Amino acid sequence: MSAVPGSAWLAVVGLHEDGLAGLGATARALVDGAGTLVGDARMLSHLPEDGRERLIWPKPLSALWPEIERRRGRPVCVLASGDPLCHGIGALIAGRFAPDDWVMVPAPSAFSLACARLGWSHAGVETLSLHNRPVNAVVGLLHPGARLVVLTRDGQTPAEVAALLTARGYGASRLTVLERLAGPREARLDGRADAWPFARVDDLNVLAVACEAGAGAEVLPRVPGLADDAFHSDGVMTKREVRAITLMALAPLPGQILWDVGAGCGSIGIEWLRATGVRGRVLAVERELERRTLIVANRERFGADGLEIVAGSAPEALAGLPPPDAVFIGGGLTCPGVFEACWAALRPGGRLVTNAVTLEAEARVLEGHRRWGGGLVRLAVSRAGRLGGLNGWQAQRTVTQWRVVRD
Repeated sequence: MSAVPGSAWLAVVGLHEDGLAGLGATARALVDGAGTLVGDARMLSHLPEDGRERLIWPKPLSALWPEIERRRGRPVCVLASGDPLCHGIGALIAGRFAPDDWVMVPAPSAFSLACARLGWSHAGVETLSLHNRPVNAVVGLLHPGARLVVLTRDGQTPAEVAALLTARGYGASRLTVLERLAGPREARLDGRADAWPFARVDDLNVLAVACEAGAGAEVLPRVPGLADDAFHSDGVMTKREVRAITLMALAPLPGQILWDVGAGCGSIGIEWLRATGVRGRVLAVERELERRTLIVANRERFGADGLEIVAGSAPEALAGLPPPDAVFIGGGLTCPGVFEACWAALRPGGRLVTNAVTLEAEARVLEGHRRWGGGLVRLAVSRAGRLGGLNGWQAQRTVTQWRVVRD
């Protein structure tokens, strides 16, 4: 008889290093009642050999779904590490099978266990998984006093994070590595980032960071409007004050996609990702190789791994891209078909913003405003600077900004 309640036949159970001993009665019944057990080799090793069918996660993981589907109606149990819905397989299963098909019983996540070991309030911690991200993704979370809990890729990751923190002026930060949490071999390693003594630790580890900024640390605000010289640039970019107003008009939200068309050095996309966090995504469309090189450098500098570079010219390069929630046309507005392609792809409720500097671009903006509506804003910025031996105002190029929302 199936141990899965109701009409569900597929169970997802969270497991830790203490194996079956750490399971509650419900989770244990689901594991014991399954005819097929699914998991990686480490998860399955926690179970005694009893002749039941075992499926090890294949590569690619997508090959697993038809195998599970073939066993529909028979009790199947997928073993996951900790909380299956916390950077785990749970969300994938929930997205592929009907709600009546499955039941999930999570164990505490590695994030929760780490906070419990350190006495940190979970509400005051920023979390990140580096399983499929570069170590530089940590950069976007750095600020004085920040507390980070990081799921690492392997045993070298803590040393890589320590080196990155030191290079960024956060060498005084305290690092704690928690190995094999919730198991008989659990261990703890502590140290400063700039004196981290462990070149490699156990591959199964969680890293906690208490950030402390040194005198030379670069502290960057989360709000839009980073200094122009914070970016690698050839001088052609959306300047600081206009960039801040442009981001306001684009209205970034977590999980949303921005098309940055004619991306230049990528400053608009970088600021979008700093506002949306790790769930944001940017598709930076740029035809010039030199500028794509600048985008790569800025992506590295700011840890903006959610930025994907699309090489080519709009509108041709836009074909096949996922629909955007917002579009910034930074270049190419006067090219035939660019606005139309962006507008056609924009999701309902999506925002399109473009800044016109030339008369030709402004004429296109006025034409678009007459046809599609929206709002127009004239931006005139002057910066104080030296004029001979005195100071004076130096006017930047006037910008006409068009903002329009698709119904």
